[in-house]
Amino acid sequence: MIHPAPSPLRGLGIALVGFALYATHDAMIKALGESYSVFQIIFFAMLFAFVPMATIMLFDRAEANLLPRHPRLVLARAGLSIIAMASAFYAFTALPLAEVYALLFSAPLLITAFSVPFLGEVVRGQRWAAVIFGLCGVLIVLRPGLTEITLGHLAALTAACASALASIVVRKIGGQERSAVLILYPLLVAMGAMAFTLPVVYKPVALADLAVMAAVGFLSVAAQYCMIFGYRSAPAAVIAPAQYSQILWATLFGAVFFAEQPDIFVAIGSAVIIASGVFVVWRESRLNVSARNPVLKTTAPRFDAGPQPLAPAGGDGPDMGHPRRPQEADPSA
Repeated sequence: MIHPAPSPLRGLGIALVGFALYATHDAMIKALGESYSVFQIIFFAMLFAFVPMATIMLFDRAEANLLPRHPRLVLARAGLSIIAMASAFYAFTALPLAEVYALLFSAPLLITAFSVPFLGEVVRGQRWAAVIFGLCGVLIVLRPGLTEITLGHLAALTAACASALASIVVRKIGGQERSAVLILYPLLVAMGAMAFTLPVVYKPVALADLAVMAAVGFLSVAAQYCMIFGYRSAPAAVIAPAQYSQILWATLFGAVFFAEQPDIFVAIGSAVIIASGVFVVWRESRLNVSARNPVLKTTAPRFDAGPQPLAPAGGDGPDMGHPRRPQEADPSA
């Protein structure tokens, strides 16, 4: 596959298009959730996503085979991806779009926290302070004791945790596994798991709704390839903060299509979570901090089980083409 020459501005622009496609994808899920089970939506979305992905890989001669080098971890990531996806899909059907995004945006903070026990990463004072500050933002959104914490809220938090853990697995094995393995196994496992639920949850699908489910699958593939382009064309520190543009689209789509208006607590909590996430990304991007940077060295957190913007086998994560020189850890990192 021929890759374009790196261009940070172009990469950022394409990544922003990808995040807009993601937001559109999520709004479609919310609309479908009014009539169909999330398990049925996932099955058809993954089925339609499989078609373009299989076609693309069929012509990619770089992929020698589909045997995983770390089968247990690959399957663990697939399982985490299914949990994250099902939880997020349900959250979109139960909560306002912007509120779901506010909670999902805690995933980068959770990656930072999880990287210590699971990856042995070094995270010191300032980044821990950002994690704690961001989790305070989550509490502002949830307002425990003042408003009821619903199953939708718990589903969004579950999606954030599972997505963060899936990203940790990618960080651990992404440089050793082929991209095709990390793309296809979650797709196949998701379709297989959801197929078992269909006899219980299946509802006949109107042709127009089937077209929307197909669009969800195709948008997932298109958006993630925008991410691949973005990460290959610009440093991860440029692309990662752009994910927060999704909340603008979520607010717009929620207001226009679902008559949603986020309250002041969601707005304040979102601002706190986003500020914390941006600080973590900025802190990890500094050359004098550390070569260990769990957020920048994983994909932009998404709950989809589809393709991920990974380096080829032997690579070092999404910021390929922009290698960081090993640096001594800054004690304040």
